[in-house]
Amino acid sequence: MGQSLLDGSAVARAVFGEAEDILGFELTRMCLEGPADELADTYNTQPAMLTVSIAVLREIAARMGDCLPLPAAFAGHSMGEYSALVAAGALTFADGLRLVRERGRLMREAGLRNPGRMAAVLGMDADSLAALCGEVANDCGEIVQIANDNSPAQQVVSGTVAAVAQVEKRAPDRGARRVVPLDVSIAAHCSLMASAAEGMARAVAAVEIRKPVAAVVLNTTAEPSRDPVAIRRELVDQMTGGVLWRASVQRIADLGVTATAELGSGNVLSGLNRRIVRRMPTHSLQTMADIESWCAAREG
Repeated sequence: MGQSLLDGSAVARAVFGEAEDILGFELTRMCLEGPADELADTYNTQPAMLTVSIAVLREIAARMGDCLPLPAAFAGHSMGEYSALVAAGALTFADGLRLVRERGRLMREAGLRNPGRMAAVLGMDADSLAALCGEVANDCGEIVQIANDNSPAQQVVSGTVAAVAQVEKRAPDRGARRVVPLDVSIAAHCSLMASAAEGMARAVAAVEIRKPVAAVVLNTTAEPSRDPVAIRRELVDQMTGGVLWRASVQRIADLGVTATAELGSGNVLSGLNRRIVRRMPTHSLQTMADIESWCAAREG
């Protein structure tokens, strides 16, 4: 994770060094050398992903200087909401890192206490899937809900192992084209994370949240906000509440945004965004080549 940045950018290496000083472990070594299972632990993955995103942002800022336009809005998916808040100036990089590290720890503990399951459901509309989740929860007496409404044709459900298994079994008969179990044991964005939400409430209360430089479109409401009180509440609510990504991207388009950029590791959001608002392209910026091309297009 982040190899291209670490190989080609002194700015990125400095960001990683700053993160290591804050976190107290060799993040650079873990990202480059693993072991893979250690990096895949959410306790480590979350600060690694935040660090990569901010490294990309700072490299772009160093190249473009005053020519870098202020975004009309910021947004991030799940843990990415913290990256968005750091980019928007609502959180410091140090506070963002400490919060996602704690978030990962709390989620891991909640997952050990209440093991769960997640599955992606493709080709089924969200209303029908929500109704199915309600039906299964009523039949089983267990928790299952939509965790991510990602695009018109992709949602992710989260809950107990038994309840999610029932959704997987029944969904094809209700119109789902395909159901893909996810290789996770942590049921994120559902009420199984209630204990993690309580811990995050304490963690978030201990940090300063400033007014962001532009609105952040929040995961659980899909509404833009520059209110530190609303942002603080959001960081707790998103632990057990669903990520309304489809509505968030549509809301960003409604604000008059004509193009977006996805900063950091992976390009999943770029693909989702194209399916939500086709007229609003998303540029995936994760390697030095991506950054160089994007900056050159705006400097020319």
